[in-house]
Amino acid sequence: MPSVSIIIPALNEAESIGQVVSEMPWHLIAECIVVDNGSSDNTAGIAQAAGARVVTSPRGYGAACLAGSNAALATSEVLVYMDGDGSDIIADLPRLLAPIQHDEADFVIGSRLRGNREPGSMLPSQVFAGRLVGLLLRVLLGVRYTDMGPFRAIRRSSLEALEMSELTYGWNLEMQIKAAKHGLRIVEIPVDYRKRIGGESKVSGNLSASIKAAVRILQVLIRVGLSRKSAMPSK
Repeated sequence: MPSVSIIIPALNEAESIGQVVSEMPWHLIAECIVVDNGSSDNTAGIAQAAGARVVTSPRGYGAACLAGSNAALATSEVLVYMDGDGSDIIADLPRLLAPIQHDEADFVIGSRLRGNREPGSMLPSQVFAGRLVGLLLRVLLGVRYTDMGPFRAIRRSSLEALEMSELTYGWNLEMQIKAAKHGLRIVEIPVDYRKRIGGESKVSGNLSASIKAAVRILQVLIRVGLSRKSAMPSK
């Protein structure tokens, strides 16, 4: 079984991060890394007390994901990303890992839109955006996605080949686009999703944040999605 590092970017998630870390299936993973993304509350201290290894990064969702990826144990073959607000359900981890463990996939993304969503866990605008981006990527790249959900797993070697550069909320979309362009074996599975435990969403918590995230995602779609198609480096 490949060694697994779970990476959780967290910005002011003191109300939820303790429960998220305490629910980790430690028998299935090598470590849980919480990346403190400039929190002004006690996110880092609570995460560490719950059993996580805490690292810090400059502000930016993608910056936090990249910092966690770089900090992961050298022996970890699979990197798993999830949010720190308690909305992702860790019980779905074995299903997320299975296609990689069985050598059927290099990249597995959990689709909230195909799973069971707690009422109020996603805004209609988020559902619409996921479906719209999925449609556009199907036309542009011939790949079938239904969501840009945060709960995902990827082989470390595959992630390194993607040369990720997006440091904001466009990180997830950049990964999906580059995975398709590099010819990774991609599997999307349905995952369950619930309302955040506490605190405010950094994407959908207010109109200003939603607009900024939408603009950045659109920029990534144009910059990465319309760029010249690349191929996976030869092994």
